[in-house]
This record gives sequence, structure tokens and C-alpha cells, in this order.
Amino acid sequence: MEKHMTNATAWEELQISNDFIFGKIMQDPKLCKELLQRILPGLKIDRIEYPETQKAICPDIDAKSVRLDVYVEDGKGTVYDIEMQVSTSKELPKRTRYYQSLLDMQMIDKGEPYKKLKPSYIIFICPFDQFGIGRHIYTFENICKEDKSVSLKDGTTKIFLNAKGAMDDVSPELKAFLDYVAGKKPADPFVDELEEAVKNARKNREWRHEYMTLLMRDQENIEMGMEIGTAKGIIETGIDFGLSEGELLRRLQDKLNITFESAQEYLEKFGKQTV
Repeated sequence: MEKHMTNATAWEELQISNDFIFGKIMQDPKLCKELLQRILPGLKIDRIEYPETQKAICPDIDAKSVRLDVYVEDGKGTVYDIEMQVSTSKELPKRTRYYQSLLDMQMIDKGEPYKKLKPSYIIFICPFDQFGIGRHIYTFENICKEDKSVSLKDGTTKIFLNAKGAMDDVSPELKAFLDYVAGKKPADPFVDELEEAVKNARKNREWRHEYMTLLMRDQENIEMGMEIGTAKGIIETGIDFGLSEGELLRRLQDKLNITFESAQEYLEKFGKQTV
């Protein structure tokens, strides 16, 4: 299951830019609604509904799974996925593509008409400029390349927010929120509410325990990935040098400090791939 790597920051120092804290305080429908209204001022959002908090989507056993930071619907059937993204990555645009496909699969079952697909917004809030133009907001819809007045009208929208934007391209209300994400404290009633929510979140012992558990699991996953990569390298190199199965098993046990049974599992998995 894919997870956002939570920053190993002390719990008492976490700010709204931390994806875990952001997901928790957005469980307040009043705060979530106000944020969406600032991002999408052209929409009239009547209410916020939470089908699941921090929704996990697992398509099947072999597909890549995700855990969404904030997954909500409004009173008109529109779906919103809001992600706090601290780490820059060239893969973010393709992540939105994958997230969109997963959201769509959750909306209709086999045999149902495509008209049941709800309008959806995938929103990434970033303290960096993904596209390097200086905008605070980048909104993407499917438009005809030959005639930009023609829209595909498939109901999907992807938005990247840049807290470090330099242009005068968003409302003062949205700018205040983005400044807050960037670590500033602008004079704004909504920012004051968010600041208070962050402080209260840091007092929540249950959330603190959950955060620490996630950190430990992330570290375990990193260590497991390193072990798997090392095991594969040992096996590939050993086979190239003509080492016997027994020699490979001994080398795996010595280098990785693992049991004979674990070494056998690695050899069975990667030995066949190499031969």
C-alpha cells in the first residue's frame, strides 16, 4: 500500500504542511468546506460528506494501492481528493492520472453506465512550484489540442497549488491559506482557525500514537526494501561468478544476518529471475 512518507519531525513541531496533520484537521467539515470554497470559488458547496476518512483504495492484490489524505463529496455528487504534498517529484502529474483512475473505479460497478461517474477534483497542495512558472494555481482539464474552445467534458479536473507562487493570480483568501502552508502567519480568520486546529491536533494522544506507528512502519518498509535490493544484488553477482546454491545461501545469511529459511526464499525468488 502506497503511503505518503510522513516527515520524521517531532510531533510537537508538526504544522499544517504535514500530510498526517492536514488529513486529521480536514476531518472538520467546516474547515474542509471553507478550504474547498477558497480553492474553487466558482462552486457553491452546500455541505461536505465523508464516505471514509483517509480513504484507502486497493484495486487488487497486484495493483499499486494508495491512501488519500482527504476524500470528500459535496451535496451535489462531486468528489474531491485533496493531497498535501511536501516532497517534490516529477511523478506528481502521473500520480494524479493514477488517482483519477482509482477514483473512477470506486464509482461504478461492472455493467453500470458511464454516466454514473461523478465529477471529480484532484487537488495537490505543494510548498513548491511543480511547473516552475511562478503561479499559485495550475488547473488542468481535458481540452482539444486543435481547438482549445472544445472541452472533452469528462468531468475531471486536476489542480496543483503552489504555496511559493509569485503571481497575483488567486484571491486574497486563497493566498492567505497558501502563505500559511508556506510557514507564514497572515492575518486571516480562516488561518486563525487552522492554527488553532493544528494546536489541538498536537494535543490528541490517539493521533500522536497513530503518527508514531506510521513512522515506524515507514522505516520498516525502507529497511525491508534495502534488504530485498541487497539480496537481489548478492544473488545476481553470485550467479554471474558461478557460485553454488549452498555458497549463495551462506553469503545471504552472512551479509544480511538472516535465517537459512529467509535466504532460501530470496534465492527461490531472485535466482529464477536471474537464470
